Amino acid sequence: MFYYHYPIIGRESRLPIFLISIGMHDCQPYTRRGTEYGCPQIFYTTKGIGVLRIDGAETTIRPGMGFFVPASYPHEYYPAGDVWDNHWIIPGGSASDKMLADMGFDKPAVFTLDSTERLDRLFSEMHEALQYDRVYGNFRASGRLYDFLIELDRAKCSDGASEPVAPAVLKCVDMIDRNYTRQITMDELCSVTGFSKQHICRLFRSAFNSRPMEYIDKRRIQAAKELLSGTDMTSEQIAEMVGFGSSSYFCKLFRRYEGISPARFRNN
Repeated sequence: MFYYHYPIIGRESRLPIFLISIGMHDCQPYTRRGTEYGCPQIFYTTKGIGVLRIDGAETTIRPGMGFFVPASYPHEYYPAGDVWDNHWIIPGGSASDKMLADMGFDKPAVFTLDSTERLDRLFSEMHEALQYDRVYGNFRASGRLYDFLIELDRAKCSDGASEPVAPAVLKCVDMIDRNYTRQITMDELCSVTGFSKQHICRLFRSAFNSRPMEYIDKRRIQAAKELLSGTDMTSEQIAEMVGFGSSSYFCKLFRRYEGISPARFRNN
């Protein structure tokens, strides 16, 4: 089984991220590309074994693995047996390169996935949208592409890591959600994950572009916004309820993150 789509790109080109092409082969043929191929490519494997050759090195690609090739980067890949169920997807758009770089795809990469189940579902939805809707299909597929890239970032594991990044961050986030109304220390986050303070800071900066303590403050601000919108509580009462030490500190941070005072937010 194989299929591929090269949709006619029209108004979709105005989207920040849109789908240029997508396809899969149950036995991926030998492919070799040089600098003339000007699109970034994402691949992942669900069955069989293949080989990626890039920068003079060969890497075996097994089920649950994938690889990324930047635009205009010479490479070749081929099956290592009778079956290599290889999925490929090519994104485009003004925001595509930035999003890929934020995912760590600013250079060639091989990665392992904790699961391909949701990726497979999103992949199938893109395929079906393109197959059955010639007018709006690529708009629908491009929407699914955004979900696909987010899921790919969540599902990929760092080589050599004792635990995927996402589960470690989620443990911290869950702990913060349950305890943000009190003081939380870095030592507690270390205890939850088993990681060092430095490593936790790197994980938070990668996931949220914030240090852990900044994330906790933002979580408190989030809760405060809900209380400002849905209750008549004073700023002093809200500051105490969400875990800030004083109303003046609460108002200072609220202005920093929201650009307006709590009172102005409530009036708006």
